Amino acid sequence: MTASASPAPVLVAVGHGSRDPRARAALARLLDRVRELRPGLDARLAHIELNAPLLDDTLAELAADGGGDAVLVPLLLAPGHHVTHDLPAAVAAAPTLRARIADPLGAHPLLVEALADRLAEAGWTPGDPGGAGVVLASAGSRDPRSGAVIRRIAALLGERLGGVPVVPAYASAAAPTVPEAVRALTARGRHRIAVASCFTAPGLFATRAAADAPWIAADPLGAHPALARLVLHRYDHARTTLPVRELAAV
Repeated sequence: MTASASPAPVLVAVGHGSRDPRARAALARLLDRVRELRPGLDARLAHIELNAPLLDDTLAELAADGGGDAVLVPLLLAPGHHVTHDLPAAVAAAPTLRARIADPLGAHPLLVEALADRLAEAGWTPGDPGGAGVVLASAGSRDPRSGAVIRRIAALLGERLGGVPVVPAYASAAAPTVPEAVRALTARGRHRIAVASCFTAPGLFATRAAADAPWIAADPLGAHPALARLVLHRYDHARTTLPVRELAAV
């Protein structure tokens, strides 16, 4: 008899957490899509703060169930303190659990597909490209690698939209702000300026960014099918290429 295959590692999708009740619901729907794409996969949602279940509690529960393997997939766009500090600290606090930490969602074509679709849903049309512009709103971070990733996402989105200028903007910890980015595009003669929401779920920052849109504002990425595929892509890459407990190189 041949030995049965080892079970796939548990996918722990890690959101930031928000006081906005829509955030947890949006991420729960995203995990439902992930399970639809990968039937039988044990996929669990956890949060760094503010919402239950918290990541520490989820990892403690997995460890209490006998350890096993887990892959943490950050539902975050770029490297920053949460990815480089909070997630490794949570893994270290569950020493009996064999865990890997995947890359953040990052500058990937699937993410750009979701951003473009959300803009189209909000009313974006390719007409008058000479007068159009997009502000890519994200949370912001003091980690310089985060800014580099967001700038790359902006460049890819601009290519996807046919060469429309896309200016990154940030809700905190970095510049420019959304209003500053809008003014910069206006100074370049752009009069149809949309805000693309580079957030995985609704929350304070996404709401503020949308309120600053002079024309249309896209919804957060939420349970977009392309985002669910990206979560699985990050999971598969981490479980097949990373040593246990090693943080993915970004």
